[in-house]
Amino acid sequence: MSKLKKGYIQIYTGNGKGKSTAAIGQAIRAAGFSLKTYMIQFMKDFPYNEIKALENFSDLIEIEQVCKDDWVFKKQPAPEEEKQKAKTGLENSLVKMKSGDYDLIILDEVCVSIYFGLIEKNDVLPFFENKPQQVELILTGRYCPEVFIEKADLVTDMQEVKHYYQKGVTSRRGIES
Repeated sequence: MSKLKKGYIQIYTGNGKGKSTAAIGQAIRAAGFSLKTYMIQFMKDFPYNEIKALENFSDLIEIEQVCKDDWVFKKQPAPEEEKQKAKTGLENSLVKMKSGDYDLIILDEVCVSIYFGLIEKNDVLPFFENKPQQVELILTGRYCPEVFIEKADLVTDMQEVKHYYQKGVTSRRGIES
C-alpha cells in the first residue's frame, strides 16, 4: 500500500547537466520516507558510481540498466538487439509500475532513447495512460517529445549556460560518472 495519495508525472529534460542526478536525488528522498523506487536506465551500461552508492538502499531502490550507447558515438542506427532490450525493459517497467509494489518509477534517459531511435514515443505513452494514481513517475533525458511535456505535471528544463567540457575536461569519476 503506497504512502502517496496522489502521484504526479515529472520530466527532467534539456541540454544541461543534472537530469539523472535530480531523479536519483528524488529516489533518495523517497527512500527517506520509506517509499520504494524502481529505476530503469537506458543507454547506460557503464558501471556509474551512483549504482554502487545506491546499493546501500537496495531494499528501497531497485535499478536496472539496459542497452549500450556505443552505437551513438559511432554514428550508427540503434542495433535491433538493443531495440529489443529497450522494448523488453519498458514492458517490464510498465508491469512494475502497475504492480502496486513501487511508489516511484524512474525512466532514466528515456527521452534521449527516443531521439536516437532506440524506442518509439508510442512505447512510452502507456506509462502516462496507465499510471496508478498513487505512483510518482519521472522521465529524464534530452530531447523530450512535446506530447510528454503536455501530459506531465512538472517539467524542468535544465539548460547549459557554461560547462567545463568546453575547455576539454572529460567525465570525472565520482562527479560525472
